Amino acid sequence: MDRLAFNAAAAINEQRLTRQIAVNEMANVSTPGFKRSFEASMKAIPAEGPGFATRIQPQAVVADVIQLSPGSMMATGRALDISMNERAVLGVTSSDDTLAFTRRGDLRVNATGLLETGSGFAVRGEGGAPIIVPPGADIHITGDGQVYATLPGQGNAPSVLVERLLLRDASQTKLERREDGLFQPLSAPNKDITDGVKTPTVTSAALEGSNVNAMQILIKLMDQSRSFEQQVRIIKEIKGSDESGASMMKLGG
Repeated sequence: MDRLAFNAAAAINEQRLTRQIAVNEMANVSTPGFKRSFEASMKAIPAEGPGFATRIQPQAVVADVIQLSPGSMMATGRALDISMNERAVLGVTSSDDTLAFTRRGDLRVNATGLLETGSGFAVRGEGGAPIIVPPGADIHITGDGQVYATLPGQGNAPSVLVERLLLRDASQTKLERREDGLFQPLSAPNKDITDGVKTPTVTSAALEGSNVNAMQILIKLMDQSRSFEQQVRIIKEIKGSDESGASMMKLGG
């Protein structure tokens, strides 16, 4: 009996990872450019320790590879919104001042003229430095990632090229998620992507939505809830059986 209780308790403990993954994805259903990455499955392994030689317990196995499948594209008409096409990613400065990548394209200019993402990470130019735009300038971004500014009070003066976005093709590169939510190459953390085969492009005045399917996540959460209830029921039934057996032994004595 105790083996069933042991396995049921272990399954509840291991399934916490799949629940955390599902909750995280549900929380980011409406986050621009959010990409699913974590996939979890269960496998059976021998339990170690005294008295456990014949026992098997479940263990969660988690893979973390960014799934760059596209989300829905939403036209916004806003000049600083961009949607990265195909498997393109945008280079930014991460929370630890290293190079990282994102698909989030809701850009903005802060009070100091720094171009940054909606989550506050500085956008890098092709040369690797953060992009600074003139204060009060009107900004527009071309399909190949060039950032142009029209200076205020210049009338019909032509736009000035400020910099080109640091865009990389990640179709040949496996990416993992960092603790700050940004992406980095799985085999070379904090390094640039150098094995792209396509020219990365963007669509201006549009945003890419999350590639999380809300209906699938809801079904997954319901399934996890039922599994949890089933494991708890097993433990309760085993407890009841043990108590009944103990009572019978007392009566027999």
